[in-house]
Amino acid sequence: MGMTELTVFTPTYNRATLLTRCYESMIRQTVKEFIWMIIDDGSDDGTEELVAEWMKKPHGFKIEYYWKENGGLHTAYNEAISHITTPLCVCIDSDDWMPDNAVERILEIWQRYGSDKVAGIVGLDYTSDGKIVGDPLPNQETINLIDLLLGKYSIVNGDRTNVVRTDLYQQFAPMKSFPGEKYFNPHYMHLQISIKYDFLVLNENLRFVEYQTEGMSNSIITQYKNSPNSFAEIRLLYLSFPNISIRFIFRQCIHLTASGFLSHNLIECLRRSPYKLLTCFAIIPGLFLSFYIQTHG
Repeated sequence: MGMTELTVFTPTYNRATLLTRCYESMIRQTVKEFIWMIIDDGSDDGTEELVAEWMKKPHGFKIEYYWKENGGLHTAYNEAISHITTPLCVCIDSDDWMPDNAVERILEIWQRYGSDKVAGIVGLDYTSDGKIVGDPLPNQETINLIDLLLGKYSIVNGDRTNVVRTDLYQQFAPMKSFPGEKYFNPHYMHLQISIKYDFLVLNENLRFVEYQTEGMSNSIITQYKNSPNSFAEIRLLYLSFPNISIRFIFRQCIHLTASGFLSHNLIECLRRSPYKLLTCFAIIPGLFLSFYIQTHG
């Protein structure tokens, strides 16, 4: 297929055992025209030595490894994006793995339909027992991730795999980092990109997922409690979307004020809200929500 078009990047933190399964799925790819980039978020479990052994072997694809101080998933995304040189990239977490034809299908679809008018490709996630996460995507050529978030389709939403144009990631990276906060969902960047761009729809499995008890998909209340400034940034992004309902706005205002109470930064949250009156009305329910998060997180 000529020039390498795709980087698969894998953030990892003390998951050497699980990372082996991801590595084995890279070996099985039917097309080897990709780079596998491992972003080590401060592991001390022998991950570096393990990857060094893999890098000595011929695979048909290139392995790149970068170590950084532990900072959370969003900082691993920042690190990856700063190194990626291919036009496309996709994140496959260390506890996940790709079906054998995933790289082949990504490259085929992009070669056929890709352009600077779309952000990339959105595909499906499957559990290890072969069940789709959520519902299939609507049967259409492109879709907007904000529309998915807002529930504009009659489907059960779920995690998806987003293949993204690297140049668009680089427009929005690096994501902000707040001292002591490690739970800022990188989907924030996908939504920023979606304000201007749609994604090509690929109703096929691009990733097998296995959720870990300490992963970002679990313990959302604990993450909320420990990263309130990051959660406030997400709510402010939601409030910037066009054509959103009053109900949606008020719900986000409640979460914004709750984040303000948790971060002791309520005045700043009020100042930055584009819906100041509704945010003021949300203060009391936000206070109760923050109390619930404090006591259950």
